[in-house]
Amino acid sequence: MSMYGRDPWGGPLEICHDSATDDDRSRNLDIDRGALSRTLDETQQSWLLAGPGDQGRKKKKYVDIGCLVVSRKLFVWTVGVLVAAAVFAGVVAGIAKAIPRHRHPPPPPDDYTVALHKALMFFNAQRSGKLPKHNNVPWRGNSCMKDGLSDPAVRRSLVGGYYDAGDAVKFNFPAAFSMTLLSWSVIEYSAKYEAVGELGHVREIIKWGADYFLKTFNSTADSIDRIVAQVGSGATSPGSTQPNDHYCWMRPEDIDYPRPVVECHACSDLAAEMAAALAASSIVFKDNKAYSQKLVHGATTVFQFARDRRGRYSAGGSDAAKFYNSTSYWDEFVWSSSWMYLATGNTSYLTLATHPKLAKHAGAFWGGPDYGVFSWDNKLTGAQIRTAYSAIKTIAMPWTSMNRDYLEAADTPGWYCGPHFYSVEVLRSFARTQIEYILGKNPLKMSYVVGFGKRYPKHVHHRGASIPKNGVHYGCKGGWKWRDTKKPNPNIIVGAMVAGPDRHDGFKDVRKNYNYTEATLAGNAGLVAALIALSGEGHGVDKNTMFSAVPPMFPSPPPPPAPWKP
Repeated sequence: MSMYGRDPWGGPLEICHDSATDDDRSRNLDIDRGALSRTLDETQQSWLLAGPGDQGRKKKKYVDIGCLVVSRKLFVWTVGVLVAAAVFAGVVAGIAKAIPRHRHPPPPPDDYTVALHKALMFFNAQRSGKLPKHNNVPWRGNSCMKDGLSDPAVRRSLVGGYYDAGDAVKFNFPAAFSMTLLSWSVIEYSAKYEAVGELGHVREIIKWGADYFLKTFNSTADSIDRIVAQVGSGATSPGSTQPNDHYCWMRPEDIDYPRPVVECHACSDLAAEMAAALAASSIVFKDNKAYSQKLVHGATTVFQFARDRRGRYSAGGSDAAKFYNSTSYWDEFVWSSSWMYLATGNTSYLTLATHPKLAKHAGAFWGGPDYGVFSWDNKLTGAQIRTAYSAIKTIAMPWTSMNRDYLEAADTPGWYCGPHFYSVEVLRSFARTQIEYILGKNPLKMSYVVGFGKRYPKHVHHRGASIPKNGVHYGCKGGWKWRDTKKPNPNIIVGAMVAGPDRHDGFKDVRKNYNYTEATLAGNAGLVAALIALSGEGHGVDKNTMFSAVPPMFPSPPPPPAPWKP
């Protein structure tokens, strides 16, 4: 028998007789009594007391969010406040972004950086061959597109490379030194080049030179018997009227006279310098494995040629003897060997570079008037720096601040010159004074870098810069009027560092006087190396890049054991 009633929770209430004993009912009553003894909160009491019609309305006034039950009005109000706060914060942030800010502009680049940008542009103006579209020298164009092909003894393309100075001769000896020096500066200061936005530019300059050098000998062979030393002629025989790159005053784009090719079969100095240039370039382009290996192979071939066929490239009264005479090839052996070691990691090159007899022949122990002077003819000082961080304090190279950075890299505070000690800061300060003199802090208050500052040479000894690009073809003698005029050059050869003043700080801005107003590849390469070392706030050489190809001093650790298998 059962009775039904309404459960205040919403379901039927069943009352029935069961067969439970009195003891069972007594125990259940005890449990129920314990449950009923629990105090109900106000909400629960209201639910229990609510009538059938009030239940729905009461439940709608509250929200059950799992862990607690809250008033629906309070819940809605809280959510509304949070949404409004989020919207308000978004509006404020949007307004803040929309308001123009008065940001402080970055500080202007220092003088060294400004001069660096310009000095690199000189190499663009000196390019020979088919120019890239982004050469950015509007008065230059394609030139000497038949180099090598027009010489019946050669009959292969020697298009490309760089004109040495104000003429159109391509002297490979100073050009190779220039590319070696630029590569060295990139290897040591690549972060600085990148910071000033010139890393890609200087790499293009180096590649332009390296690609040309690979054309000057059979770079795919393992052994060779000749290399090209020069393209064009600078002969200045008295009374000669034979058209050549010195007798004629023409834009390179208009050259129509024959350009002979000079080859050599025994030229250790030139070949060793070309090997150094290719080896150093291979380190610059180590991120391009195929091209870097191509450069290393070429460097290896031409270096072996230098060792096998001894002789000076400028012997015999050639053009080279008049313009770029090499006094010895022993310093090139030391210099080139050190670069070959750094490019390949082959210790046999290091053994050769540090051999006492080689150093003795190069003049490392007896000094002399040119001892410590780093130039296109004497590389001994540079070779000493390359081969000996630990012995760097014995090297005299005061003309550039790179030496100061090497002293710091070797944890050497300075060096002694006789009884006097010169700290690295003193050396760096001295380097600054030399560059600042070039940039205008001199008695004449003139910058010797064209385009830098307000006062600089206007009559640079340079054929392309002195002849206007006006569509007129000026022949061999037709350009003489532009050579002899007292008017400024119509084209500014930006970044060219001219030969500069005499020992008394005097300078004559005269086009025909090349001893004052001519610029060269080697001179500008040295300027670029010094400027990048001094530019920017930071300083110091990259201690790792130079030795990227050198194997570690200690053997590599063994590989980890294979995973254990049960």
